[in-house]
Amino acid sequence: MSDRNDLRQATAKVLNSSDVEGVLSQTYYSTSAGAGRNPEPSHSEKPTHYKVICISMYTEDLKRLDTMVDSLKARGLTKANRSALIRYALGAVNLETVPKGL
Repeated sequence: MSDRNDLRQATAKVLNSSDVEGVLSQTYYSTSAGAGRNPEPSHSEKPTHYKVICISMYTEDLKRLDTMVDSLKARGLTKANRSALIRYALGAVNLETVPKGL
């Protein structure tokens, strides 16, 4: 119980301190360049081994895909996800058996 009281006292001391106001005004709320902002991400090199795309899928197909992913995860494939399963399916498709009316 003493540790909990020590933590409460330390927290109260920090929160009631006038230093908190100083820290906030000098860093977070400061108008100086870069203060209180996240650093800009580096745009020098973008990954070239993949691209983010957007595709349309019927809700029934998405349910089926999610069920398949859940099944794989239940079998211990913890990294299974929609895109991994779609990539696997792309590798397994036989173009000779694809129907003409696709």
